Amino acid sequence: MDVALLPWVILVAAAAVDLIISTRQAPPLHHHIPVEVFIGDTFDLTITDDANRAGQLARFDWPEGLDGPSEAAFAPISTGQAQVVVPVRATRRGIWPLGHIWLFWTSRLGMFEFVPKLKLGAEVRVVPNIRAVQSGALTTTVLSTLFGSKENRAIGDGSEFHQLRDFVPGMDVKSIDWKRSARKRSLVAKELRAERNHHVILAIDNGFLMREEIGGLPKIDHAVTAALALAWSAALGGDLVGHFAYDVRPRSFAKPEPGRAAFVRLRSWAAELDYVSRESNHTLALTELNARTPKRSLIVIFTDFVDTTSAELMVENIAILAKRHLIIFIAIRDPEVEGVLDNASDDLSQVATLVAANQSISERRLVLERLNRLGVTVIDAKPSQVTARLVATYLDIKDRELI
Repeated sequence: MDVALLPWVILVAAAAVDLIISTRQAPPLHHHIPVEVFIGDTFDLTITDDANRAGQLARFDWPEGLDGPSEAAFAPISTGQAQVVVPVRATRRGIWPLGHIWLFWTSRLGMFEFVPKLKLGAEVRVVPNIRAVQSGALTTTVLSTLFGSKENRAIGDGSEFHQLRDFVPGMDVKSIDWKRSARKRSLVAKELRAERNHHVILAIDNGFLMREEIGGLPKIDHAVTAALALAWSAALGGDLVGHFAYDVRPRSFAKPEPGRAAFVRLRSWAAELDYVSRESNHTLALTELNARTPKRSLIVIFTDFVDTTSAELMVENIAILAKRHLIIFIAIRDPEVEGVLDNASDDLSQVATLVAANQSISERRLVLERLNRLGVTVIDAKPSQVTARLVATYLDIKDRELI
């Protein structure tokens, strides 16, 4: 044998041996994953390998709606088994498949890398967040506010007739029913209570500006979470809840309906709201909404704007709505933009960013102040505060009987 070929022969032999001692049969995998999770939540994907390949790496190719580490190592859990637990965050609503994973290991002699693609067959459904409803905290707050300590106050200060009773000293003279008092020949007073069955419309702008991420989630999902919390509160308060969605044109409208059935319908509708890249047409959408709601209603508008120019048509059409309806305008504030103002720097690029952020905040303030002057209730809050402030505003409106 030619001496020059000897190294090659040895190399080929070593490679063959390395393949023989390193080739593994694709291990059977078992997975555990929640069937349904709330958007924004983190859950564990657990994969068990019955071949006990401790130290073996698993590589993942996550779909758009899920986010997790690119790879993780198996660890032994018992004789003959290894397991990897991967934290995964749900970032988009929808049904997201995890069809395959890649296993990675290096051969015994380090000459080869094996990356087999194995079928996993997992699937998770990401739905709107209703944890505030499930926990019971929202129910307790609403019921105690509307029907607890304020129940006595609701009777006598409302606009809906409740009953007649004999007038006694200390009662408001304006409550006396003079006609019935004349028939009875004694003073009789009307007792009123807070009116119920108001219409509440949740109007959600689903245009491309609502796809902007704040706190790791699109604005549309923060809006949906707050809308569902308000829908549940309104159902408990005896009001009728409807919904409306639009982007370049109106997409869906459901007339107000009472009870928890309306909440179930709203949750199903919100779960199917798509993430679109179309610009919103506020003129067409809000004109349509005004035509569909002849009765005075509480309309909650979840939308976004870039500057005073782009917000001009939006403000004009909200002004038309505000002549007939009570409007709550939800603006979701970006904490990162505000954080830029707190970090002064001498770097020119960062100074330019600071100027742009300051201008954006100033123009935003001008638009919100203009809406306030139109009689619109404005909630300008960070994502974590929107739900609580919206429910509190609704309860205040109920207490003051503004609708």
